Amino acid sequence: MSQDHNGDLSQFSMQELFRMEADAQTVILTDGLLAMERHGGDAGAVEAMMRAAHSIKGAAAIVGLDVVVQLAHGMEDAFVAAQNGKLKLTPNRVDVLLAGVDLILQVSRLDDNGVTPWLAANGTLIQQTMDSIGTIAFLSEPLDSYSPPPPPPPQSQPAAAAVPAPAIPTPADVAALLAEPEEAVAVPGARGMAPMKSAQNFDRLLSLASESRINAHQMHPFLQAMQRFKRNQASLFTVIEQLHEAVSGTADASLKEKSLLALQKAQPLKQFVLEQITDFENWERRLLTVSQNMVDEVLALRMRPFRDGVQHFPRMVRDLARSLGKDVQLRIDGEDTLVDRDILAKIESPLNHMLRNAIDHGMEPPAERLALGKPACGSIVLEARHRAGMLSIEISDDGRGVDLEKIRRTVVERKMASAAMAAAMSQAELLEFLFLPAFSLKENTTEISGRGVGLDIVHDVMRQQNGTVRLESEQGVGFRSYITLPLTQSIVRALVVDIKGEAYAVPIVKVERVIKVAQADIHTLENKQFFEHGGEHLGLVSAAQVLELGDSSATGAELPVVLIGSGARRYAMVVDAIRGEQSLAVQAIDPIFGKMRDISAAALLDDGEPVLILDVPDLLLSIDKLLHEGGLHQLARGAGGEKRRMKRILVVDDSLTVREMERKLLVGRGFDVDIAIDGIDGWNVVRSGEYDLVITDVDMPRMDGIELVNLIKKDLHLHKLPVMIVSYKDRPEDRARGMAAGADYYLTKGSFHDETLLDAVADLIGDAHK
Repeated sequence: MSQDHNGDLSQFSMQELFRMEADAQTVILTDGLLAMERHGGDAGAVEAMMRAAHSIKGAAAIVGLDVVVQLAHGMEDAFVAAQNGKLKLTPNRVDVLLAGVDLILQVSRLDDNGVTPWLAANGTLIQQTMDSIGTIAFLSEPLDSYSPPPPPPPQSQPAAAAVPAPAIPTPADVAALLAEPEEAVAVPGARGMAPMKSAQNFDRLLSLASESRINAHQMHPFLQAMQRFKRNQASLFTVIEQLHEAVSGTADASLKEKSLLALQKAQPLKQFVLEQITDFENWERRLLTVSQNMVDEVLALRMRPFRDGVQHFPRMVRDLARSLGKDVQLRIDGEDTLVDRDILAKIESPLNHMLRNAIDHGMEPPAERLALGKPACGSIVLEARHRAGMLSIEISDDGRGVDLEKIRRTVVERKMASAAMAAAMSQAELLEFLFLPAFSLKENTTEISGRGVGLDIVHDVMRQQNGTVRLESEQGVGFRSYITLPLTQSIVRALVVDIKGEAYAVPIVKVERVIKVAQADIHTLENKQFFEHGGEHLGLVSAAQVLELGDSSATGAELPVVLIGSGARRYAMVVDAIRGEQSLAVQAIDPIFGKMRDISAAALLDDGEPVLILDVPDLLLSIDKLLHEGGLHQLARGAGGEKRRMKRILVVDDSLTVREMERKLLVGRGFDVDIAIDGIDGWNVVRSGEYDLVITDVDMPRMDGIELVNLIKKDLHLHKLPVMIVSYKDRPEDRARGMAAGADYYLTKGSFHDETLLDAVADLIGDAHK
């Protein structure tokens, strides 16, 4: 019986109690049948199935479901025959018994008013199933080789038996009934409302437990105040003692007596304060322990064993494999691993996608596997473990794996990358393409389809749950998926930061690291600010600007920075201050606000201050948008406004190769070089800083070099800035046009060598140092 109903059952009707019984017993029947099919005679499994069928038969008789009584009785007879060695549970026979299990489960889910019409509408299928179970001993098939049945026909045309006997409904026939519209399979309100009410109760309990923990933490400032009072009191007592010593040397007896009395009155106060502080410290410790235990116990109510979300997968794998003419076995390890029930519900569909893809795309038919030297039966392992405070799920199969070269070709064919780029991609980079929507390697689309269908959903769901998914493949050997998720979404370990005077939290799993960046280390490249870290350039963005709170309030020689994202979407987010890590009890934002951009939830800090939890995937999208629009604010400029030691040059050219060549030449000579990618970008950059020289191309998109020279020479503040044109155009009229616009030097790309450019720069502005 389900753990949710271990208490008082008087609130449930007999029909609801029968449903609970059927839910539990059909799991035993399904698991037992799969084990018997795979491993042969197992007396323990047969005994358990006999008890389960007998329990269902008795419960069905009480609620007057004669159909279920007959189904369970027929299954019980089959198990007795199997126990006595008179019946071997071959795949075809297991098909029939599983169809019976599905019908029992389906009938149990009907309400009182829905039973009669449903039985009437599905009478033919029910009778065929009952007849097939009754004649199960006559269903034979070769035991020395695997011969899968044909794919299941549509629901309106039940499958025919392999021998002259009533038609055998396949598990797919009955499973189709499970997907009927809600009105056809009505569920009593109590069943549907119970989980919702349970979830509401849990949220309320967690909120109260969290408030209790916050109240316990609020004792600490009071204790600190008491400690300060004790120190002040100690200073006062010292003064009283010194005063008493001074008075003792006088001849005034009355003054001596009063001084001694004051000293005697002070001593008990000292001891009283010490005792009170000790009592308060003990009280705080007990309160913190109890409140934390309350939070832990409430969270434990949310946890469910991994098996609760995956117990139907072995049956699904078996049925799908048989429908595709394959033989596949699923093994689940770590069934007792505890997982938050919400996470378990969210990941059930993605895991289903991955298993179906493994069977359809990854697994070879039995004959092909035997030819390759593999067992005829394919193997999939689904494992769940707790690792480093996270839930780790691994799915591995021994199928054909993924053809990396096929991915490479597909990427090029779809113009997602050039042939050269695709050739240089690693296995991990190629497998990332499988997470793109509709990226499938199968030529023919089916209902199950290829490895790519559903993996974009997997990726999105895992990201929404603050998790990650990683793929590995070895062609001809197998395929592995590694999923990492938080153990619970109710408590999140977060980095708390200040942005514009308010507290915000970033989930720790989304933070790569926290560093301090000196303002002097910040450079500008193509009108974007960056700094070097670990051998790479990291772009800087203002958290205040991304959240539309205004300009950053971060000041000082060093900026506090939080690294988020990965790969090309990896950014350094500047905040005002870093407070530190805290474990936060997540509280959903009222639905009236809808989905708030860049915000996922809310919480209370240990001191009771409210905090918004940032949605990092949303943040990355917002940063991308700002970058695309070119709207990032400047956070710092070089060495904090101090006079620069090196002369500064702006290189403007739409050719990446030319830009980089010129930059390297100039940096090598000691100049400080910034880059712009066209005339418009160059015009924006040159106005935002103090430069000693501009080097520009002529032919560029949006604004050419001649127009840029014109704007610079006509600007009140920039007209004295030297400008050099470097162009492939070497006709006299081109040179004349450039010089007429106001250029100070004209150099052709086709004629200059390294020293030619550097000599021209030296002619205009001298050496690199001011």
